[in-house]
Amino acid sequence: MQAYLEALRAALANLSAHRMRSFLTTLGILIGTGSVIAVVSLVQGFSASISDQFADMGGSTLTLHAVNTNENFRTGRLNFITFDDVDVLRYRVPGVQQVTPTMQINAAGVSYRGRTINPSVVGTTSEFQVVQGRYVERGRFIVASDDRGRRRVVVLGSKVVEDLDMPADPIGEYVRIGSEWFKVVGVLEHRGEILGFSQDNFVVIPFEVGRAMSGDRTRPFMSISFNVADLTEVEAVRERVKRAVRLSRKLKPGQPDDFRVEAADSFVKQFEQVAGTATAVVAGVVSISLLVGGIGIMNIMLVSVTERTREIGILKALGATRRDILVQFLLEAGLLALLGGLIGIVLGYGAGVGVAALIPGFPPAQVPLWVVVAAAGFSALVGVVFGIMPASKAASLDPIEALRYE
Repeated sequence: MQAYLEALRAALANLSAHRMRSFLTTLGILIGTGSVIAVVSLVQGFSASISDQFADMGGSTLTLHAVNTNENFRTGRLNFITFDDVDVLRYRVPGVQQVTPTMQINAAGVSYRGRTINPSVVGTTSEFQVVQGRYVERGRFIVASDDRGRRRVVVLGSKVVEDLDMPADPIGEYVRIGSEWFKVVGVLEHRGEILGFSQDNFVVIPFEVGRAMSGDRTRPFMSISFNVADLTEVEAVRERVKRAVRLSRKLKPGQPDDFRVEAADSFVKQFEQVAGTATAVVAGVVSISLLVGGIGIMNIMLVSVTERTREIGILKALGATRRDILVQFLLEAGLLALLGGLIGIVLGYGAGVGVAALIPGFPPAQVPLWVVVAAAGFSALVGVVFGIMPASKAASLDPIEALRYE
């Protein structure tokens, strides 16, 4: 151990004696590591922001959609989610907790006192708030009696209230949706934006009212959202739903599904997968500069071996073994690369934070600890790998020839 500590001290002393050369040698490693950290910090910060915004949905919410191909649209033979499917989910699939049909209404804008905007208009039932995790901040949500009585009541998203310049407490006010007037009974909690799109720019009306407004009461375009009682049985319930819906739709064995069942967090999982792949690809490309930096370290270390030939001869004459010389030069190469890596980590994170701050609405940069450790470790590894040849050359010098070297 004492020999290794002495070799480390000697390596540090030699690097300190040639500060400028050491710094220039580490530039390749510094730039490579800094670039990797900057890219990873931006992607990880963006990914974490997306995950946080979708966190309230959870993994227990599933949605049943109809699947229509270009052929379906071309021939007019469209697939629909039907009310029979709603009954199947409510009464025939064990593990399904709450079910809510949802449809988008094509309304000619939402108006209030001469101001008109075009948010999404959603027709749904009282279970929507529990299934989708969208609760009211003021007033109340739609209740079952609203749906049964086809009451013209509406729950507004916070952005709708803002865009229509409504009072801070709009409960009891009336807005016009299309050609019909609705009484405001609630305002949803604020969610903010995700990928530049507002999560608060929509209004909710009773499902039966939406059916009447859509003009097609028998086969409206709708989806069905439902949640699972036990989070550990999500996949099992998904398979039960597929089997039950196939049976209800009388699909024969081998016939493809004309529907799909998606998890609410499927977008997050797909995004994280894409983000991870993109990070790996970009980091791999940028890491080429680390190899270039490693070659620079090898060249400088070869020059150092030539410059220190007499010193190596003296060390061997005094009893230094081949291993001692090898360890000292490997430590120097590793320290050079590690130094560049550590500086690169700091500068890369600073660059990531700066870029994120300059882009409006971009989430803060984040760097996981494992990325920092991996970057520092890989930098040191590059130094050691590219330092093997110079170290081996130094360790193989003949002491007599080294002492005679001028």
